[in-house]
Amino acid sequence: MIISSSFRNFGLLTFLLLVTINANAQQAISLYGGAIPGAKPTPADYIEETTTREDKVVRTSKVSKPELYVYQPAKPNGTAVIICPGGGYSILAIDKEGHDVARKFQEIGVTAFVLKYRLPSDLIMKDKALGPMQDALQAVYLVRKNAALWNIDPNKIGIMGFSAGGHLASSASVHYADMKIDNQENISLRPSFSILIYPVINFGQYAHAGSVKNLLGETPTDQQRKYFSSEYQVNAQTPPAFLVHANTDKTVPVQNSMRYNEALVKNGVATELHAYQAGGHGFGLYNKTTKDDWFERLKNWMQANKW
Repeated sequence: MIISSSFRNFGLLTFLLLVTINANAQQAISLYGGAIPGAKPTPADYIEETTTREDKVVRTSKVSKPELYVYQPAKPNGTAVIICPGGGYSILAIDKEGHDVARKFQEIGVTAFVLKYRLPSDLIMKDKALGPMQDALQAVYLVRKNAALWNIDPNKIGIMGFSAGGHLASSASVHYADMKIDNQENISLRPSFSILIYPVINFGQYAHAGSVKNLLGETPTDQQRKYFSSEYQVNAQTPPAFLVHANTDKTVPVQNSMRYNEALVKNGVATELHAYQAGGHGFGLYNKTTKDDWFERLKNWMQANKW
């Protein structure tokens, strides 16, 4: 089911009926009902594409109409997680780092939302550096505003990201008060917690060059690099975080997670880091180099924090 209008313009009774009818089904909800902030008219040939290559990873690109895919558990426990797939701000690994993960949360009673966010592009955005973060914060806004409709506790809404999606999730965690979206009710856009899996954090020495180029262009300024290096933006109000990385990650060095973890500790924010001795980059739910299951560690962390 696709709901094309914004919750702000959507009759509560109509929406409730639609949710009730599809209580156990995956729903796709348009992120914006009206104009998308900072958007340019979409060129006719800018058409969303989804491909599957030899590695069997489903890749979505050229996203101009962001959506949330909703996974409701049979018995919601009140917690929700918004999931940002990775892909270097070039594509979205929408299944491996999105839908597959949402199903795991659904199994344990957590309501999951896969965010199909706009990928930075000068063709469809006035400022491509801001588009993805606006989408992430709009997702927090919609889920928190309509929490009661999904049996969600508005104080238990987290954000999760893999790789560049981890950069987006961490950016939303440190810049939640900076971004301008339509929020007339002044709803808090601060995620309750973040889950960062082999995340891009640093846009300097340990940067993933492709993510920096795709988000900021060929010649980012020092000011831009610092603003988008999430470890420099942490303060005492930054949400608690759970981080997973592999020491052998050659694509996004483990120092990204280590620096963010260190910044959280310095500011007195609860954090937990799992650094595996092997696994490389992009292992998704399953690091096949170990019998340890990071999702089980995540469940333990969430239970310990009453999420």
